[in-house]
Amino acid sequence: MLKKILLVFSASACLVACKKAETTPSNTTTTSKDTTQTSIAKYGAGVTDIDGNKYKTVIIGTQEWMAENLKVTKYNYGETITNVTDELEWSKLTTPAWCYYNNNDSLGMIYGKLYNWYTVNTKKVCPVGWHVPSDLEWTKLSNFLSGDTITTSIYIHDSIAGLQLKENGFAHWNNSNVLATNKSLFTALPGGYINIKGSPLFKNLGDEGHWWSSTTRNGNSPWGRSIGETKLFKDDYFINDGLSIRCIKD
Repeated sequence: MLKKILLVFSASACLVACKKAETTPSNTTTTSKDTTQTSIAKYGAGVTDIDGNKYKTVIIGTQEWMAENLKVTKYNYGETITNVTDELEWSKLTTPAWCYYNNNDSLGMIYGKLYNWYTVNTKKVCPVGWHVPSDLEWTKLSNFLSGDTITTSIYIHDSIAGLQLKENGFAHWNNSNVLATNKSLFTALPGGYINIKGSPLFKNLGDEGHWWSSTTRNGNSPWGRSIGETKLFKDDYFINDGLSIRCIKD
């Protein structure tokens, strides 16, 4: 009798297990609050600069961008870029240079370095196979994220792209950041910039991020992009301003 009961129990257990196997997908994954679960981009293979700094990269549409600000101290052929820490000297430079925000190297570990546009114009600051994005490449990124068409408008401000480019959360941004999604995985940080016509010279750490393009307006003022509370802005800068750099793959 006991043997019969055990046989019936085993058959019932097998039926339940088989039924569960039929109704449970074999590729079920756990959900996560990580941005990558809802991203519209994917991480690339990464890239290493000549100093040995390793960067995450992200593929957004047909473009592959660094997902971190540049930290390099040398051109991609090995020559050293000058580190200028004197504010008066910086404002009068006619040659490439870099510095940390407020000359604080601990901030450089988070936000990367600030470079003048003379450094950009060498076309050798990014790792081999990468370059500083043109104004058109920045616009292509913005348009992909916001769904707009390529525009020739002088000044562009785009809140859809801005919020998808910003790092989400409150680890680094001072202002309200509740709407930022970082769906692009670009992880834009508020590294501030050097404004040679302003006082103090270093401005907006924690509030804004500023990045160079390789394109000038009328061959004079370089174009760049900035992100503040919500919007991605296109604006022109002075050659001796100090901005962050995000490289894009050739």
